Amino acid sequence: MDANMTTEDVAHRLAAIHAARHDDEVAHGLADALYRDVLAAIAAGAADAPILASAALRTETIDFDRWCA
Repeated sequence: MDANMTTEDVAHRLAAIHAARHDDEVAHGLADALYRDVLAAIAAGAADAPILASAALRTETIDFDRWCA
């Protein structure tokens, strides 16, 4: 991902996570990938970094089980 990531990109990915919420493993994987991509965009100099980060954190409002090892 590059610094050109938009809040619309994040919104589309949040919708995909929401659609996968009944498959915890898939939803969790999609959320992790979104976090990585948003962090990469911020590291690459995304101008709207705070907005991207806030948008990505909306994954926490999607109900699915999260597992940590």
